[in-house]
Amino acid sequence: MLDTALRVLLGVLGLLIVAAVLVDLFSQVVVPRPARGRWRISRMLFRMSWRSWRWLALRWDAATREDMLGIYAPAAVIVLLTVWVVLLGVGYGLVMWSLREQTHPALTSYWQALFYAAASTIGYGEVVPTTGLARAVVLAAAATGVGTVALVISMLFSLYSAFQRRESLVITLDASAGAPPSGIVLLETVRKHKMPQLLDRTFDDFRLWSAEVLESHLAYPTLIWFRSNHDNESWISALGAVMDAATIVLTTLEGEPKGPASLMAKVGGHLVEDLVQVIQVRHDHRVGIERFEFDEACARLEKVGYRVRPADQAWTDFQARRSEYAGSLSAFANMLVIPPAPWMGDRSYLPHALRQSHD
Repeated sequence: MLDTALRVLLGVLGLLIVAAVLVDLFSQVVVPRPARGRWRISRMLFRMSWRSWRWLALRWDAATREDMLGIYAPAAVIVLLTVWVVLLGVGYGLVMWSLREQTHPALTSYWQALFYAAASTIGYGEVVPTTGLARAVVLAAAATGVGTVALVISMLFSLYSAFQRRESLVITLDASAGAPPSGIVLLETVRKHKMPQLLDRTFDDFRLWSAEVLESHLAYPTLIWFRSNHDNESWISALGAVMDAATIVLTTLEGEPKGPASLMAKVGGHLVEDLVQVIQVRHDHRVGIERFEFDEACARLEKVGYRVRPADQAWTDFQARRSEYAGSLSAFANMLVIPPAPWMGDRSYLPHALRQSHD
């Protein structure tokens, strides 16, 4: 009686492990929306491993830190895939061990059952099930094994395709907004080169980019940890720079088209708001800059030919709009160890310069 109860318990435990893996795999790869649940395998893995990796990376110099942080996301994806496969084997192994007398030859140890279950997931096995229940378990193991491999391959293609699309526009922003990017530099570049259409096109491009990043990063939150391949660039900084430029156009400048900036601000704000809910970072309403910094920016914009609204009124409107996204983006940057983008184009953070100084 005790042996029967123990077998049932092991079988149920194995089924629970398999179910946990399949639910996580389905929600992470198949469902095109943010998955709920605090105890999902992928969520716990990324949360715990990122905190440890971040803590370790911060103990190194800036150049080494960037290299370490850059390999985290690809390594974490491989570890997650390995964990899924291993847990499937463990779960099916427990189920087969609870049915150990329903195979030929009979399984003599859990490790033999584990090997048999793992082999069954790839379509090979040297032990033959002899009952309907055991055969059903073996078929389920084989089917989920093949399905897991297929879903994993599609996930990798989707991840890197979305990553490349995200980074392509971030890289093109360098030419007009600098690296790291700055909304003030973007506005100065447009006016100095007499290219007003460039500003409208940038707002339109980043409006569509924001919508795509919103969809891809909610469906695959793993993308949040993928860093840019280029120094002084990040999708967080690019979003912040373009949002700053749109906010200045809407609150501070006179005589400039408001439509493209307004649409960009709405979609960009939606992106920030949804990411706050997914990542669960601190969402405060700080403006992020002081009044004297705002006044210096206005002076620079006037110098290149923009017409600026009265300072007090502009500052009040600017504060209200920038407080909706600046604090959240700053929290994202801090969590991901991304140096915050400079408000006025200061290039004090230059990994290339750091490497040269070490050499």
